[in-house]
Amino acid sequence: MEQAHIKDAFVFELSKVETPAIRVRMVGHLRHVDEHLAQAVAAGLGLRDMPEPARAAHPARDLPLSPALSIQRNPPASFAGRKIGVLITEGVDAALLGALRDAAAKEGAMVELVAPVVGGVQASDGSWIEAQQKVNGGPSVLYDAVALLPSEKGASLLAHEATARDFVNDAFAHAKFIAYATGAKPLLARCGMAAELDGGFLPLSGEKDARSFIVLCRQLRFWEREARLHPV
Repeated sequence: MEQAHIKDAFVFELSKVETPAIRVRMVGHLRHVDEHLAQAVAAGLGLRDMPEPARAAHPARDLPLSPALSIQRNPPASFAGRKIGVLITEGVDAALLGALRDAAAKEGAMVELVAPVVGGVQASDGSWIEAQQKVNGGPSVLYDAVALLPSEKGASLLAHEATARDFVNDAFAHAKFIAYATGAKPLLARCGMAAELDGGFLPLSGEKDARSFIVLCRQLRFWEREARLHPV
């Protein structure tokens, strides 16, 4: 999985290079790093022929694998310092949001609220909750994990908002952990995920679930999903 990330990063960056000769030259250098990596990058760039290895300044030498370099093998012990993006609407469950905020604070993590309007929303208990981001200005790529806490009515409205669907779809595509309240189901269904709730999703109904979600987030990503969504 991590090797696939490295390959994808090279392909992404080199695809932005407008001079084909530079792409070819870089693949030639990669042949000194790892032949499989070079071939995978060449395929990703659509090179029809593998370039000759570039002229090496020093002879290449093999090094043993280092487990210490693996994020998957060495996940952080906590989610401290990271940020959760919480999608809310009018009627958001105040107690559930409070439980999630408390669990995040105890972990040392941050919570940022994303709402239809940045001014905020009225919660289920009548209180007013201000947001930090507007839904079409706070994409889920800004966050390490997301939680979907709209009311059912709010979720039905968000289901027709493209940027709200993007918020969910992008988090899913980037293998982020996603917590959701029961009210979020209309939005999840509109995103085509009614039957796709894998182990990276966690339903939220109270304090215990909020704490479990934070513990789950310590893994940073639900890697199994990424392998399924990006098989090449």
